[in-house]
Amino acid sequence: MSHDDFNFEPVRGLPEQLPKDEHILWQGAPDPRRLAREALGLRWVAGYFALLTFWRVGVSSADFPFGIALMHGLPFVVSGLIACGILYGIAYVQARSTVYTLTNKRVAMRIGAALTMTLNLPYVCIGTAKLDLKPSGTGTLAFELIGEARISYLMTWPHVRPWRMARTQPALRCIPDAEKVARIFADAAETRISQPQVSRVATHDGDAVAAE
Repeated sequence: MSHDDFNFEPVRGLPEQLPKDEHILWQGAPDPRRLAREALGLRWVAGYFALLTFWRVGVSSADFPFGIALMHGLPFVVSGLIACGILYGIAYVQARSTVYTLTNKRVAMRIGAALTMTLNLPYVCIGTAKLDLKPSGTGTLAFELIGEARISYLMTWPHVRPWRMARTQPALRCIPDAEKVARIFADAAETRISQPQVSRVATHDGDAVAAE
């Protein structure tokens, strides 16, 4: 289902060459600004420091002139800018190191900034997909897996559906033009799943026959 990927990528975002009957339909990555807002809580952090600034200025204005009270709030502004800058930097690095791939057979996710990992999710292992579409057109496409396979929430964060820890749902987070990507996935998954699966089984006399 997944493996660590430290080797040179023969195909961008993939740990190995694609089989002859498999081809790439789409590749993309998270939008850094949306990832910072939705996954790292950038707006909440900015709002928190804004409240601290207003509080400090309000308290100081009771004892000092307003100009000096504003200076007392300056350290909170600087701290907030630094915190938000760090969060955006983390989101930017995460986005730059991520490659989401849809092929005609699977979803592949090359994720991780420090420890790179590639998730391979065959369409036959995906039960449902849910799209969280934002007014801007960006969105998150999350996959509910079937079978016994389990994925670590902490190892794959932020490329997961938020707060689904008991049964982690890997996700294409904050992707631009998400509705179009969802349609590509739906068409590819439907085509793949509708194809007959042929396997080889052995009979009692030792001969092998094809069975669907």
